[in-house]
Amino acid sequence: EGWIKPCPPETRTGKTVAVIGSGPAGLACADQLNKVGHKVTLYERADRIGGLLMYGIPNMKLSKDKVVSRRINLLKAEGIEMKTSTNVGLLGSPGVDVDICELRANNDAICLTVGATIPRDLPISGRALKGIHFAMDFLLKNTKSLLDSQLEDGNFISAKGKRVVVIGGGDTGTDCIGTAMRHGCSSLINFELLDCPPDARAPNNPWPLWPIIKRVDYGHAEVARKFGDDPREFSLLSTEFVDDGNGNVSAIKTVRIKWETQPNGRRGFKQLEGTERVFKCDLVLLALGFLGPAHDVSDPLKLDYDPRQNIKAEYGNFRTSQDGVFAAGDCRRGQSLVVRAMAEGRQAA
Repeated sequence: EGWIKPCPPETRTGKTVAVIGSGPAGLACADQLNKVGHKVTLYERADRIGGLLMYGIPNMKLSKDKVVSRRINLLKAEGIEMKTSTNVGLLGSPGVDVDICELRANNDAICLTVGATIPRDLPISGRALKGIHFAMDFLLKNTKSLLDSQLEDGNFISAKGKRVVVIGGGDTGTDCIGTAMRHGCSSLINFELLDCPPDARAPNNPWPLWPIIKRVDYGHAEVARKFGDDPREFSLLSTEFVDDGNGNVSAIKTVRIKWETQPNGRRGFKQLEGTERVFKCDLVLLALGFLGPAHDVSDPLKLDYDPRQNIKAEYGNFRTSQDGVFAAGDCRRGQSLVVRAMAEGRQAA
């Protein structure tokens, strides 16, 4: 409605800050720094600003024009400089455009908001077959092609007419389901390693704890409406990808599992004999979460990492092991929600 208008800071402090990564944490950090008068430059390796907001979340879930681009244009009008298609790292490394050490030397501070981008793999027999993709590759290429050409350029992984298996639950898995449905897949199944949650709270899950109950997300509901059943198969372990004889995946061998408490007190599972099953498929999408951030930006700065290989930055002030270098969002805390990344970016600023 035009009610929100750009409000550039009335005065500038003379200090400069470089923010590397333009996802929710980076945008929130840049916004807060700019509001107090610092000169902020945002660096993004992709061709559009927004990170996960632009390419990781499908359009049907988050409008790029009405929400993301509108906010980005507002931030630009308020004085934030944004550089796209700019790969920051160790100058001389393949594809690197800007040296991270020079950025640190030429600014009063830098903040790393590069996300957690290394996907968890499924290293079972047949993993190298064609037709098996990481979820974010599928989602990113789909959204980019949609924004570039309404999918006319063909530069995406199509699920049209294919038997699709999504391995892994969570928001990313659901987004893969919704996207594959819009492509026109012929069938869709969603594997989950964990047990099916109860319909109501268990005695050990009282309010105000987050309710651990079975939920039906938009992707599950869409599959049920079209194909008649909820697509999820719980307590299912994938054991082998099957070759069609030409190097393409044609099926997945699985076995049911039972979760139980082990002698050391940890939860584990055992395979149930006689429950082996083969699911036919042409396209497999791995939505198994993320291991942590890539270190191509942080290694040249000689930063410390935590045991999970996230950038170690003390909670509360987000300082890393190097003076003037801060970190926020998924690269510091591990994969999480957009709102948490935004909160971290604001606090880091």
